[in-house]
Amino acid sequence: MTAAKQPVWDVVALGEALVEFNQTRPGEPQYLQGFGGDTSNAVIAAARAGARTAYLTRLGSDAFGQALLELWAREGVDTKAVERDVQHPTGIYFVTHGAAGHEFSYLRAGSAASRMAPAWLLDASANGPAAVLQQCRILHVSGISLAVSASACDAAYEAMRVARAAGARVAFDPNLRLKLWPLARARACIAHAVSLCDIFLPGLDDMAALLGLHDADAIADWGHAQGAATVVVKLGADGVLLSSADPAVPRQRVPGRSVALVDATGAGDCFDGNLLARLALGDDLAAAVAYANTAASLAVQGFGAVAPLPTAQQVQALL
Repeated sequence: MTAAKQPVWDVVALGEALVEFNQTRPGEPQYLQGFGGDTSNAVIAAARAGARTAYLTRLGSDAFGQALLELWAREGVDTKAVERDVQHPTGIYFVTHGAAGHEFSYLRAGSAASRMAPAWLLDASANGPAAVLQQCRILHVSGISLAVSASACDAAYEAMRVARAAGARVAFDPNLRLKLWPLARARACIAHAVSLCDIFLPGLDDMAALLGLHDADAIADWGHAQGAATVVVKLGADGVLLSSADPAVPRQRVPGRSVALVDATGAGDCFDGNLLARLALGDDLAAAVAYANTAASLAVQGFGAVAPLPTAQQVQALL
């Protein structure tokens, strides 16, 4: 960071946040309202870890958009650059439960967030997205940030460029959702995003589906070949693989924690947010991964994506 642009935020995330309606009993029309969206979950996790955070998105001028703003306000996530849209709604999704397990149904086509575009992103006012991007330590985006629309994909690329030009690091989690886009487009767009990032955060299952890669070392090699300096491969219960493009830094496997699994929803988002928070706050990569591993092990012991995200005090107590 230059002296003129000291970071105001440690972690900034860009993407689509959603309102969730989770069926309380299979086959019955009662739903519990919650919140979702991978980068929103991650930035809340970073805030609970003690980082100064902000979120970049667009919301409908509706009750659901207002509920999300109130959520972020409670969590200490800055929303000054979030734009409201009077013509397009906030995205929502439903979780239903049956004999085959749970199923997700999305109502996000044409959402306000899907209308993100580079022109919106480059608002240079004091409260605009560009000002936030130019004053952060780490920007976090995901494959879902790219997949919701072609214009959102372009906006995410532009955000990555602006943040790096200002001296920030960029983190990218592919978080593959093939219901959102064709595999061929996902492969091309995700590969380009990895070339624009500093910290690549793939999951083993995602990379198997995306590229047919089932080995953590092969995934790390691929990430470095695209241009990522740091690759952290998430292996679920088996922990993570850390890899640096610096040949002087050896690869390292960090084992997972054995816990009673209740709900893995948002575990990867929890890991991402805590990892980036600790890196922004000065931890080295190994220490940040140990912290994030511990945070994710706590998160999977509760229900939902947001409610079980741990605080820094809870993680430190377990560490």
